[in-house]
Amino acid sequence: MQSFIQWRRGVEVLLRQNRICTYCTKSNMTPSADITTDTVTVRGKTYNRDSWTNVTPTILQKLGKNLHGKKYHPLNLIKLRINDFFYKNYFNKYRNPLFSVYDNLSPVVTLYQNYDSLLVPVDHPSRRKTDSYYINSEYMLRAHTSCHQVDLIGMGLDAFLLYGDVYRRDAIDSSHFPVFHQVEGLRLYTKYELFNKSTDKDTLNLFEDGQRLPTKQESHTHETSVMMEHDLKKTLENLTFHLFGKDIEVKWVDAYFPFTHPSWELEIKFRGEWMEVLGCGIMEQKITRSAGAADKVGWAFGLGLERLAMKLYEIPDIRWFWSEDTGFLSQFEVQDPYTSITFKPVSDSPPCINDISFWINQKSFSENDFYDLVRAVGGNQVEQVHLIDSFFHPKKQRQSQTYRIVYRHMERPLTQNEVNILHEKISSKAVQTLDVDIR
Repeated sequence: MQSFIQWRRGVEVLLRQNRICTYCTKSNMTPSADITTDTVTVRGKTYNRDSWTNVTPTILQKLGKNLHGKKYHPLNLIKLRINDFFYKNYFNKYRNPLFSVYDNLSPVVTLYQNYDSLLVPVDHPSRRKTDSYYINSEYMLRAHTSCHQVDLIGMGLDAFLLYGDVYRRDAIDSSHFPVFHQVEGLRLYTKYELFNKSTDKDTLNLFEDGQRLPTKQESHTHETSVMMEHDLKKTLENLTFHLFGKDIEVKWVDAYFPFTHPSWELEIKFRGEWMEVLGCGIMEQKITRSAGAADKVGWAFGLGLERLAMKLYEIPDIRWFWSEDTGFLSQFEVQDPYTSITFKPVSDSPPCINDISFWINQKSFSENDFYDLVRAVGGNQVEQVHLIDSFFHPKKQRQSQTYRIVYRHMERPLTQNEVNILHEKISSKAVQTLDVDIR
């Protein structure tokens, strides 16, 4: 507890020194967001709609909530733990915390920021309208916090943590929601900083004109790759021990990300099961070069706050993070973010289950469009949606799909009559907007 109080006092000093951006503390501000037939307005800026626009009013309502910045919210407690780790363990030469923190950058970014600046291939699935939320053909809601890397490096930052809400079109179940929260961590090194403890530091180099291998980039020397991998993995293992305890079992799994090479995922064995905690890797040198840091090498990582909070606090449904029910929020009203908390369900209401079957237009139907429709109409009263049957009728030459929708209110029981009315609205809306025919 004492170390946390000291950390908070340190943050206040850094705020006065302008090392941490002052907007990090303004998490209660709710920027305006609106959508009309011709425009989309976010944070006071208006964008023209076009054929790429697929963001919905339901999604726009989530902008500016900044759950990770709300005092006593479980995501905020996780954020404080992560900040505490980096502030206690990494310092610059003036003995100030090395990592600066940003947590209120606008979620509206350009396609260049979200994709091209990170070397995401033009044919990558994440670029599809079915996978991401677009304001128009030039702007979108960020799909990951990595989209700000180049901008922050270009500002001269060498080490930072970036928190934010991210938006992805996805399935509906207890562990997926179209809005969730990430923290991005990044650190750059000069030759001196990386090799200063090596006995032969004067003969070592960061770069070479070499060959790209599974273990290194073509422009990095073997020594650079080894040192960077060691530093990255040691940092993240220690962060994991800090969050989950020193006895936790960890393992590294090779991975692929367009913006790092080599890349890894860190998994932990938690309560008897292996789970992915984060993804990370050595930053592609093309990215650091484009950001104006050609003489440096870097590593980066990203992790989801909801995933950590659901495990640490045993929260069974991701919808709870958006609840304003005092029965939920009061469980996290603690002064010390390290307080042990086990979530106690507010309601044990039984589910109501309704199926919906329809003929689809195979050329235009998108499952994620249907999920968005269900979210827009049913809101948080829908617990999950999953496909239970799909078949092609040879005589009708039509494709049929059947989805099971599980309705369950998190705070009170739903009557079957309430569910039937909601279900009928979903059916009618599907016919109106998705070019389907109810069977």
